[in-house]
Amino acid sequence: MARSTIVLSESEQVIVAAERDSHPDFVVRRKMLVLWSTHCGVSREQTAAVAGRGRATVQRYLAAYHTGGLDALRQWGVTGPVSDLAAFAERIQNDLTATPVRTTAEARDRIEALTGLRRGLTQTRTFLAGLGFTWQRTRAVPVPPKSP
Repeated sequence: MARSTIVLSESEQVIVAAERDSHPDFVVRRKMLVLWSTHCGVSREQTAAVAGRGRATVQRYLAAYHTGGLDALRQWGVTGPVSDLAAFAERIQNDLTATPVRTTAEARDRIEALTGLRRGLTQTRTFLAGLGFTWQRTRAVPVPPKSP
């Protein structure tokens, strides 16, 4: 397979130089570093070592640039797993906001009654934290001492 060279135009050089340092997504910054290094004549193996990726990953980044340009490198289509509860998020949030719960176990039971899905306590806590709920620590109200 013949290695294709990367030649960036003047406008692309300005964009890549800026985004390899300041893009908000770390993965995009790394892709821009790979593209810049290759443009500067660094070998694929050396680029992979500098970027902390494998040579095959460098090849994938460069292939994405060849097929879709800079826009293809800016996209990172990885999403994490989506909970089954996500479909009911608004309904759960409205219900628990209207009548707050005291414990995670109570929240788990209410969510099960609303959705039919039962989750563990840790999963329930994590899901509710993602919705913006926080747990408030309750403490005893100080009572003045009894007078004799």
